[in-house]
Amino acid sequence: MIFVGKERPYYTVNDFYLEKFHDKVYKISLNGDFTCPNRDGTLSKDGCIYCSESGSAEFGGNKLLPLKKQFEEVLKMMQKKWKSGKYIAYFQANTNTYGPLSKLKSLFEEALTLNENIIGLSIATRPDCLNDEIIEYLADLNLRTFLTIEIGLQTIHESTAKLINRGHTLKDFEEAVLKLRKKNIHVVCHIINGLPGESKEMMMDTLNFVNKQDIQGLKIHMLYIIKNTPLERYYLEHPYPILTLSEYTELVAEQIEHLRTDIVLHRLTGDAMKEDLIEPLWSLKKFVVTNEIDKILRKRNTYQGYHYN
Repeated sequence: MIFVGKERPYYTVNDFYLEKFHDKVYKISLNGDFTCPNRDGTLSKDGCIYCSESGSAEFGGNKLLPLKKQFEEVLKMMQKKWKSGKYIAYFQANTNTYGPLSKLKSLFEEALTLNENIIGLSIATRPDCLNDEIIEYLADLNLRTFLTIEIGLQTIHESTAKLINRGHTLKDFEEAVLKLRKKNIHVVCHIINGLPGESKEMMMDTLNFVNKQDIQGLKIHMLYIIKNTPLERYYLEHPYPILTLSEYTELVAEQIEHLRTDIVLHRLTGDAMKEDLIEPLWSLKKFVVTNEIDKILRKRNTYQGYHYN
């Protein structure tokens, strides 16, 4: 049996970090108090259909605290489980290149000074929020630290993009990736399985499109419905089939089999807070999901790239 990763039949982000930094690497989530053009009225006031009013802020640090304090609080929790390692400062909440360049510089430069073991920055954003001035600054950052830009694609299908109110085009995504890669910046793409109305074939089409892009990492999410979102209202008014655990794990296993072997898998499922989650409840069992995917691949005697052409 061929394994792409050291422990799993695919190229995990832990494998990648160990190869690159020869140490365990942890992401420390920070909140730079950014908003989003899809929420502040520039494009829309509703945000993407699955996004809560706080955006993704529940997964970042406390925006009311200084970055130093945010970092220390998250690090303290992590050190209960892992005593040592290197760190990546992760700006996760909302759109972290949507703002004046002066704000970006202030936050990102400070983040690099928070701890001597910080070896990189990971910045989540939208492809339509990366103008040339920002790209030039990111290129400079990339010369001084290990920089990763995370971009949400979610789907390649225009009908779905309109339904979920994504607010940017496929062309925006392609152009952003090209600009970032011209500066040799590491790009991680996000896709979502289980979007309303999408068949397995449509989800595989999105994966096959990703294979043709010059990306270095991929996050695969399961769409989950959380309280107080447009998606909750849509689901109540237009109930649609939610992928079962079996359907989801079979699908992701097939996506992995078709994925280029050089693409690092950063995530195989999404996280939602238990108190906010409506569906699917099985998504709370993150390790069950990943273990089931591993079982399927081992049972088939397949691995990342097995069917890649």
